[in-house]
Amino acid sequence: MEYIIEMLGITKEFPGIRANDNVTLQVKRGEIHALLGENGAGKSTLMSILFGMYQPDGGVIKIRGKEVRLGGPKEANHLGIGMVHQHFKLVESFTVLENIVLGVEDTRGGFLDMTLARKKVLALSEKYSFAIDPDALISEITVGMQQRVEILKMLYRDNEILIFDEPTAVLTPQEIDELMHIMEGLAAEGKSILFITHKLNEIKRVANRCTVLRLGKCIGTVNVNEVSKEELSQMMVGRPVDLKIEKKEHTPGEPVLEVQNLRVKAKNSSKDKVKNVSFQVREGEIVCIAGVDGNGQSELVFALTGLIPPDGGRILFEDEDITEKSIRYRNSHGFSHIPEDRHKYGLILDYNLAENLILQEYFTPKYCSHGFLKKDRIYKNARELIDKFDIRSGSGPYTPMRSVSGGNQQKTIAAREIGRDPTLLLAVQPTRGLDVGAIEYMHRQIVHQRDEGKAVLLVSFDLGEVMNLSDRILVMYEGEIVANVHPKEVTEQELGLYMAGSKRSDA
Repeated sequence: MEYIIEMLGITKEFPGIRANDNVTLQVKRGEIHALLGENGAGKSTLMSILFGMYQPDGGVIKIRGKEVRLGGPKEANHLGIGMVHQHFKLVESFTVLENIVLGVEDTRGGFLDMTLARKKVLALSEKYSFAIDPDALISEITVGMQQRVEILKMLYRDNEILIFDEPTAVLTPQEIDELMHIMEGLAAEGKSILFITHKLNEIKRVANRCTVLRLGKCIGTVNVNEVSKEELSQMMVGRPVDLKIEKKEHTPGEPVLEVQNLRVKAKNSSKDKVKNVSFQVREGEIVCIAGVDGNGQSELVFALTGLIPPDGGRILFEDEDITEKSIRYRNSHGFSHIPEDRHKYGLILDYNLAENLILQEYFTPKYCSHGFLKKDRIYKNARELIDKFDIRSGSGPYTPMRSVSGGNQQKTIAAREIGRDPTLLLAVQPTRGLDVGAIEYMHRQIVHQRDEGKAVLLVSFDLGEVMNLSDRILVMYEGEIVANVHPKEVTEQELGLYMAGSKRSDA
């Protein structure tokens, strides 16, 4: 059997952790090969080695049957290897076209010549139905479009081996469908795709074979059509995983959060992104805001958390008007927030894990005395939360946040926000980037909050999660609440109609 990629016996160590332990991965030409594993299982490290970003401590890499040593991404590109990273590597102030040609620019007489590049980019965009504007600034296009730019970067360089690292973590269900079609089309052309994910539905849908990693070791490679999702999840986690959470009947109490006629204008526009929205979240219930991304959910969350001031209406929290209260006031009065963008709003990447776990409380008497931090107390708190939430990192509380895997960064935020014993938990995409074992744990934590009598407002684009967790579902479309329904009384198809704006209920 001729493989286009062979990674044989790859080992890679970092201080305090063996990320890859004698891992073997073999990929055939023209196949979609999934790489599955828990957060911190070593998937991204293995792919970073294949892309030349890390050097292995042991093992051999063969491309098209020839042994190679990859000194960096440029060498990987020369060998036809391209990579779409989990956190995109784009220059926000550059245009789409400038980002695509960056590093392989054509020059004439010492000046940039974009004529041929523009033609090639437009031809590729048309071929794959990307509908992308080459002159648009990266800062002004959606996350889904940014991902297309990353794919175009690979195609522009004529890469034959395409690595997708958690490509669907930031996409809406519709964008995920489009990406799956694109991947199938690329594989049909003979390109080989390595697809890092922990979403079992996606693996079952597009992958031919799947290699499973657990704690840095290779558990095995299987044909996807010969195994069930349950078998894959057991290979990945090492135990059976409950993919559906059991909830007892809820008996909601008094309103904790009351939103009255809230309006929020769009950035750089006089149009309303949130239009006259009103709803309640009560003690002991999980209210979920569903909808396609970009229909005002982000602006609603920013207004609720104090990140931006609303342009009209009121926000009541435990009968107190907090519309104009500061973020710190909300945080210190029982308002917890798991944000949508963990890097922008959830973490300080240059601080360590312990410091990130006290970002909202470092100034309180618990962690501070006469202006000095109580280091013993801070690290004791970190060790307790690391243990409770199974946060995996190289050096425990001392690990720089930047070097923690994406899923474990998400767990860190959840540990901090749930660990503060809030009255209201506002969770936006709380399981983004998490594996099935961690999703199961996160869902149990959210349901536990509700069972303890806390109010939970969940914002999710994952219909399965919406149906599984909610006691009540509010659907947002173009800035308005177009439905207020109970999950037992609605199907996913009906929800899809509300989300697309083709159906309304008397909310």
